[in-house]
Amino acid sequence: MAKIKADRKTLIRWKIYIDRAKMYIGYIQFLMIAFVLLEAYKDSSMGKLIFDNMLISIPIIFLIFIILSLLVGRIDTILGLREEELRNASSSNPVMREILKNIEEVKGEVQKLKSSIEKKDEI
Repeated sequence: MAKIKADRKTLIRWKIYIDRAKMYIGYIQFLMIAFVLLEAYKDSSMGKLIFDNMLISIPIIFLIFIILSLLVGRIDTILGLREEELRNASSSNPVMREILKNIEEVKGEVQKLKSSIEKKDEI
């Protein structure tokens, strides 16, 4: 029986894989919800039209899904919701806080060097 190596890096890598898969599963779930919604209206005139012409309606439903997804993504980009979410997540991340602190220190040092160079140029 093979041993499963489960150190910290391996667990983090597995979590990343699961998160990526979750995104794709979300696409499938969205399409399944659309199908269940259509199934609920199967006996209506619109439902009969869709289910009687599956070869035409499936590509149209898929196209509508793509268009709606692009529209929602565009609205999210315009409003900047994802960027703000990432900014909040990174501000609570200790590694990111340390990186930002180091960047601020480097900026301060660069500013001091610029000031000292400008003073030497004036002389």
